[in-house]
Amino acid sequence: MIRKVRRLLIAVTGTMAALACTLALTGATAAHAAPKPTPAPAPTGVDITGDKLDEPLRLRTDSRSADVHLVIDQIKWLGATGQLRGPAAADLGPKYTVVVHVAAGPQRTYDLFPLAKGGPRVYRPAKQPDRSNLRAGWFLGRLNMPETLRSVGVPLPAQFDTLAGGIGGGERVLPEEALDPVGELDTALGELQRLLLLNVGVVLVITAGLAGIALLVRRRTR
Repeated sequence: MIRKVRRLLIAVTGTMAALACTLALTGATAAHAAPKPTPAPAPTGVDITGDKLDEPLRLRTDSRSADVHLVIDQIKWLGATGQLRGPAAADLGPKYTVVVHVAAGPQRTYDLFPLAKGGPRVYRPAKQPDRSNLRAGWFLGRLNMPETLRSVGVPLPAQFDTLAGGIGGGERVLPEEALDPVGELDTALGELQRLLLLNVGVVLVITAGLAGIALLVRRRTR
């Protein structure tokens, strides 16, 4: 009985060891055979064309690396799909087309609308320079898009209501006129003057009413 148990244990142990070796070899072969994902090519520059630009604004990483990354940051976070319909054409404002270049040539193109009503917008067309199969779509842009484009050379008016930062946008802050102490003081004095005039008017009405009542009572008591 003991011998049979020993033989059974030896057989089970041998089978498990063989199975473990087989799984290890299979896993190693699969890991060796699995292709490594190809890293996305690094951008080498961007071209910007659009409203009030007489010629394309060409930015390259070898001379203006920081500016290239500022522009790339406006579109690199876009998802796979966007909204099918965007704002009305009358609400879009000036359009700027950004073409992203890699070592092999133009790769991506996007239409940026920094002054769109309701906030900046980005449109990604389905037809791309590298002939990749992407879905066309509209996306909300970062709130700092106008200032970013202006900082790299796009002729846009200065904006004072955004701060850079955060994925998908910036942070709204107080408008510049809200920080003007002289304007605030003038407004406060005007409000105080109107309040005083209103109080004087109320006092005069009450006084006239009391005088009328007193005169009426005096006449009836004679």
